[in-house]
Amino acid sequence: MQKKMEKIALFAFRGDPICFIHVMLNALDMHKAHKDVKIILEGEAVKLIKAMRESENKLFAQLEAQQLIDCVCKACSAKMGVLEYNSKSGIRLADEMSGHPAMTTYLKQGYSIISI
Repeated sequence: MQKKMEKIALFAFRGDPICFIHVMLNALDMHKAHKDVKIILEGEAVKLIKAMRESENKLFAQLEAQQLIDCVCKACSAKMGVLEYNSKSGIRLADEMSGHPAMTTYLKQGYSIISI
């Protein structure tokens, strides 16, 4: 009998790149351990797409290559002034909960939620 893959949704809210390093490291570690991991960028973290790409952050490049970033918040992108950049980033904008990604979307799919 095959074991069910554990599913984890990491909701990143903080815009501090040092804090986000821990999100990236954990996501990559979980992925390596054969977990189904998705990162959701919310709050100030929506600014990190541009910052990480411009600084050529290798961990962020790995997340993108392995398609671990599921979406970025549309409402927060607008509020933080990065909606235009994020809409062209290739990362899906999510807005199903009054402009924000809904945790219930992931819970319904069997994901455990971790917010950082």
